[in-house]
Amino acid sequence: MPYRSPLLDVPGSIPPPDDHPEAGVPWHWGDPFAEQRTASRGVVVIDRSHREVLAVSGEERLSWLHLVISQHVTELAEGSGTEALVLDSQGRVETHMVVAHLDGTVYLDSDPDTSVTSALPKGGPQTLREYLEAMKFWSKVDIRDATDELALLTVLGPDSERVLSAVGAEVGPEPYAVAALPGGGFARRMPWPGRFSVDLAVPRAELASWWKRLTDAGARAAGSWVFDALRVESLRPRLGVDTDDRTIPHEVGWVGSAAHVAKGCYRGQETVSKVHNVGRPPRNLLLLHLDGSPEIRPEPGDPVLLDGRKVGRVGTVIQHHELGPIALALVKRSTPVDAELLAGSEDHPDELVQAAIDPDSVPSEQPAPGRAAAAQLRG
Repeated sequence: MPYRSPLLDVPGSIPPPDDHPEAGVPWHWGDPFAEQRTASRGVVVIDRSHREVLAVSGEERLSWLHLVISQHVTELAEGSGTEALVLDSQGRVETHMVVAHLDGTVYLDSDPDTSVTSALPKGGPQTLREYLEAMKFWSKVDIRDATDELALLTVLGPDSERVLSAVGAEVGPEPYAVAALPGGGFARRMPWPGRFSVDLAVPRAELASWWKRLTDAGARAAGSWVFDALRVESLRPRLGVDTDDRTIPHEVGWVGSAAHVAKGCYRGQETVSKVHNVGRPPRNLLLLHLDGSPEIRPEPGDPVLLDGRKVGRVGTVIQHHELGPIALALVKRSTPVDAELLAGSEDHPDELVQAAIDPDSVPSEQPAPGRAAAAQLRG
C-alpha cells in the first residue's frame, strides 16, 4: 500500500496529485503562497513523513559505512551529521541520503522508493537496505529499517528557534548538528532549504501529537509545495526529479556536501576523483525563470531547447511566491548564460515555454586541481 500520512486527515490539508513525487503527505494547507511567505518571514512546519529511514549500529558502523557510501564518515562525531550518496560503478548517482549520528546509531533518511544497482555479479535493482545488507559481509554492524519507528517533520523560517525551544527541540547552530528529542528521535539542523531549517525525526506513533505541539507553539502548517519552492530557490536537487540516469555528483552540487573527492574505496569514486581533478561536469544544475504568461508549464524530464537543439533537461517546476514560475534544469555547460531557451515537450511545439538562466545560479569555474598541478610541472 502506498504511504498516506495521518496528517492528510487533518481538516485543511490538501493532497498532491497522485503521480506527484511527494505523494502521501500534504501538498499545501489552502494557501501555498502565504505558506511560503511565512516560511521566509516567520515559521512553518512541513510533513515529510514519507521519507524512509535506516538505522546502522554496531561497533564498526563508521568504518564500514565509510567503505560503502560516498562521504568521509570514519570520524563522524556523535551529535553530528552530513549527506551522502550511493553511486553506480560509473559514478552516477543512485541514492541520496541525509545522515545523523546519535547514541551509537547512524540514521540514513532518503526519499521514498529509491533503489540502487546490486554490486553482486547478477546485478539488478535493490532497495537501499538490501544493498547495504549485501555489502555487510563480516562487519560488526546491524542494519534495520527504522521507517516504522521515525517520521520526519521539517521546521522552516527565521522564527524557528522560538518554536523549537517551546517544544524542547533545541539543537546546536552548526550545519548538520544533531540532538536527541525528549521522548525519542532527534533534531538535525540543515543548511537548506533556506537559512533556517531543522529536521525533526519524531516517533512515528507520535507524529500527530508533535504536529499539534509545533502548530500550538506558533508554527504555521505548510505543505511539500513550500519545501520544494525553497529547495529550488536554494539550488538543491531532488533525486529522480532533478537527476536522471546519467547524473554525476559534480553536476548537481553534491561534491563536498555529499561526495568526498579524496577518500577511496567506494563504488564510483574513480569518476568523482577524475572529474574533480582533471575534468569538468558536462552539465550544471541551474535555475530557470519561466515565462509566466502561458498556462502550460514544462514537466520534469522535458527538454530544454536552444535554437531547436536539446541542451538540457527540466527538473522540478514550481510556482514561487516572489520569483514566479521557476524550475531547476540540468543544462549543458557550454550553453550561454544569456541564451534564449525554450522548455517543454517537443511533441507539442505550440506549448513550449520561454526560459532564461538565472546568472547567479551558474557555478564559477575553478581550475581543476590536477590540471593546475600538471601545468606547474610543465613550467
